[in-house]
Amino acid sequence: MKATVIGAGNVGATTADVLAYRQIVDEVVLLDIKEGVSEGKSLDMLQASTLSGSQTRFIASTNDYSLTANSDVVVITSGVPRKPGMTREELIGVNAGIVKSVVEQVVKYSPNAILVIVSNPMDTMTYLAHKVAGLPQNRIIGMGGALDSARFTIYLSKALNCSPADIQGVVIGGHGDTTMIPLTRLATYKGVPVSQFVSADVLKQVAADTMVGGATLTKLLGTSAWYAPGAASASVVEAIVRDQKRVITSCVPLNGEYGQNDICLGVPVVIGKNGWEKIIDFKLNTEEQDLFSKSAEAVRNMNSVLSTLSL
Repeated sequence: MKATVIGAGNVGATTADVLAYRQIVDEVVLLDIKEGVSEGKSLDMLQASTLSGSQTRFIASTNDYSLTANSDVVVITSGVPRKPGMTREELIGVNAGIVKSVVEQVVKYSPNAILVIVSNPMDTMTYLAHKVAGLPQNRIIGMGGALDSARFTIYLSKALNCSPADIQGVVIGGHGDTTMIPLTRLATYKGVPVSQFVSADVLKQVAADTMVGGATLTKLLGTSAWYAPGAASASVVEAIVRDQKRVITSCVPLNGEYGQNDICLGVPVVIGKNGWEKIIDFKLNTEEQDLFSKSAEAVRNMNSVLSTLSL
């Protein structure tokens, strides 16, 4: 199996490293627009493989998409982070142009690939990818829910003072501080609702911490996180190439599900060799559904910026 990672920044390089270290695929192509970056990082990872025992092959490319040909999965991390003073519209304007160009090149060389979108704003970039790729909708997946759910699980495990392996926590909705929805009602500890172990106030704080999980790391690091985003991206790739049929919250097109249409938003889906294979209905209560509708409205407002751009 062959996976390509577009963008050799922190998140893209970490994704490639996890794919290789865990031998999820046989071959990883790492591509970046900046001369020498993908070549240097790929060489570094290849040298590390002699110590880890990984047999994954690396191909490095400075903007040569022909080397990505016939990829089974392509992870797109390209784009710029939001800078001080940059408006939401400006960020979308810059990244939309980048993502559109990348998607077109990827599909040209790998028309049968499954695309995993990581570029921000992730929900809007996933929506854009669906509009320009010309692929079946099940073959484009926005990676946001996997990361948000991982953060939710960690905060829950800290609150319960238990192993995160024993926690099931799911976040749905948009991939943003104000649009994600940690489903505390459905979170479990070895199958038992976590509400039986901690108070409602504690769960409220866990949800709040989860929602600012990315911002918390940015404040501490001075830049966006990369270890967990990279690992989350690799986990989605693994579910695809190993046909794991895992339920992972992913940003996918909604056609009436959860009361929404013409939008890509995070919902629980089954992921396997065909991409996302079906949407799971979690039967939200009235409060949760209201939050989901508000999340959709906010993301839809962001998507509306696309119509003002010359793409």
